[in-house]
Amino acid sequence: MPADFTRQFTAAPEHIDELGHVNNAVWVQWIQDIATAHWEAAARPEDVAQYFWVVVRHEIDYRGNIVAGDRVTAETWIDGGAQGAKSDRRVDFRNDSGKVIVSSRTTWAMLDKVTQRLVRVRPEVLAPFEDRSAA
Repeated sequence: MPADFTRQFTAAPEHIDELGHVNNAVWVQWIQDIATAHWEAAARPEDVAQYFWVVVRHEIDYRGNIVAGDRVTAETWIDGGAQGAKSDRRVDFRNDSGKVIVSSRTTWAMLDKVTQRLVRVRPEVLAPFEDRSAA
């Protein structure tokens, strides 16, 4: 089972669209924000120095929403092993009652910072993101 990482987000007035709730583009930004925070918190320093990630694909299911002042807890984890230069990450957003209201799967591709070329994701790059309690 993969190790997870959590972060809270609060809807501010600038996040709200004409429908009165958080805009879809904000959810995408929050998905990217938590993924980046997880990478920076868990990855080995040498990997952070050498690589960066870009989004290849987002799949998002919206089952609810929040309004200004509401808070969600986001939980993210790596979903399975890497496939070449790609790795999938899941993010679930739960409202204050614990219900998942937005769920995403994002495919990320790893690039070398110097060459800006795709790089195969080696097991040691993902190892810090695995659940050590399962070992």
